[in-house]
Amino acid sequence: MANQTNYADRPWLANYDKGTPANIDYEKTCLPEFLKRSAEQFPDKMALSFQGYEITYRKLDEMVDRFASALTGFGIKQGDSVAIHLPNVIPCVVSYYAILRIGAIAVMNNPLYADRELEHQFNDSGAKILITLDLLGNRMIDLRPRTKIKQIIYTSIGDYLPFPKNLLFPLVAKKKKLAAAVKPAEKVYKWKNIIAASTAAPPSVKLSFDDVAMYQYTGGTTGVSKGVMLTHSNLSVNVQQCSCWFPDLGTDEIMLGALPFFHVFGLTVAMNFAIFKGWSHVLVPKPQPDQLLEAITKGHVTFAPLVPTMYIGILNHPDVDKTDLTSIKGCFSGSAPLPVEVINDFEKRTGAVIVEGYGLTETSPVTHVNPFEGGKRKVGSIGIPLSDTELRIVDLNDGVTDMPVGESGEVLIRGPQVMTGYWNRPDETAKTLSDEGWLHTGDIGKMDEDGYFYIVDRKKDMIISGGYNVYPRDIEEVIYENQKVLEATAIGIPHPNRGEAVKVFVVLKDGETATQEELIAYCKGKLATYKLPTEIEFRIELPKTNVGKILKKDLRAEELSKRESN
Repeated sequence: MANQTNYADRPWLANYDKGTPANIDYEKTCLPEFLKRSAEQFPDKMALSFQGYEITYRKLDEMVDRFASALTGFGIKQGDSVAIHLPNVIPCVVSYYAILRIGAIAVMNNPLYADRELEHQFNDSGAKILITLDLLGNRMIDLRPRTKIKQIIYTSIGDYLPFPKNLLFPLVAKKKKLAAAVKPAEKVYKWKNIIAASTAAPPSVKLSFDDVAMYQYTGGTTGVSKGVMLTHSNLSVNVQQCSCWFPDLGTDEIMLGALPFFHVFGLTVAMNFAIFKGWSHVLVPKPQPDQLLEAITKGHVTFAPLVPTMYIGILNHPDVDKTDLTSIKGCFSGSAPLPVEVINDFEKRTGAVIVEGYGLTETSPVTHVNPFEGGKRKVGSIGIPLSDTELRIVDLNDGVTDMPVGESGEVLIRGPQVMTGYWNRPDETAKTLSDEGWLHTGDIGKMDEDGYFYIVDRKKDMIISGGYNVYPRDIEEVIYENQKVLEATAIGIPHPNRGEAVKVFVVLKDGETATQEELIAYCKGKLATYKLPTEIEFRIELPKTNVGKILKKDLRAEELSKRESN
């Protein structure tokens, strides 16, 4: 069967844009040095903009040095873990680069996580210091005794605001729940006080390209989150791979920083990519449609990495027809499939090119993107592998045998952006990474004759109904074609005869109404009988991660709980 496939021949190379190399001669330069270089090349260029407050690359680099000195003063050494628990605000960027600059390990944490989830990540990573928000400060003080965290440093949304917002903020912040008083406690410090008291002369630390730079915890969409060990090499290489994919984008672009930096997609494709390129960066801490439209128009954004829920939110905003979005040249979409009608509508309104891509926490994250500079884009495809990235589709049962072109199997990836393993989980690492360096993704996909890849579904999300494999995405794509539907997701539910049946959760567009019978009838003729939904439940919203992935595991848990109680 292996002879029928040509994964080793890398057929995707024929579809690379002109100027994109098959192999890259990587700079062995770590992220903090890229920041230093951008600060030297563009000292007076705006690096970060937050609510209109701007700091230059020179100022950003100085703040990173000051915070690096502060961390050293608190006893943080090379190899120690420091937790960041922030939305997309200026101190989040500063903290991350300061931690890496002194050879410590950054641990990014979702501010929306419950204490139980945070306690697991703090303890698993061994974090010694926590940087958080005043709104979360009291909770973190109460949680601290159950962790190894010694010091807590907190910032506020109001720490960096332009005039007159900085004067108005204290008057309205607490009323609007944008700020909170943090109770007195030992070893709890205000961010701005720490920065002001520190020197911009941290100790010089020699960083190794192979050292672990961060523990990036998996989203937990399929179980307990694991700490993915990403090295300085993984992070640097993936940014350089992305840069080679967009060769015609120069140094004068403006990045939209809406994807959360605590997730590896936003971290690499927005924050680290912008700093590597020396771009300006407009930060959006709460990426709701109102804030996205404001950031794009006021910030004159030219490059916008977003997830499907963000594109859908923008297009369904009542002011979208009155808003000029034509500053955008390019968009990157990932995390979930982007419906074709959304792509067409957004590109028509903006004149931009949207390229869909793919990646995982375990791959830093980007492994595939559709060509951007005029090459063939295939709707529904995650695109083709980046430079130096190898792909195979293997048999779902044995995990070894290559599948023929066009047939589905598990996606395996090998490349310089692939993690070294899971922190403190050698058994999980051994299950996921082969001795030859192949990462078993748990995703089901296929490759076409041109070398373009398609994700059919998550291995764990596959529904087995009457002995047939049913991929939820097949059903979701049909449901999305219905003009009344805003969002949809399909899961398997227990069935006495078939083993599992299909249930779909649907969010309708504003002002629309529909019935279960109507949508099931809509699917008939578009899906095989064994794939037809048996139940449809309408919801106001669906549970999601912060990067727009619908939490199927939460919906499955709800269904099982409901059935057990009946």
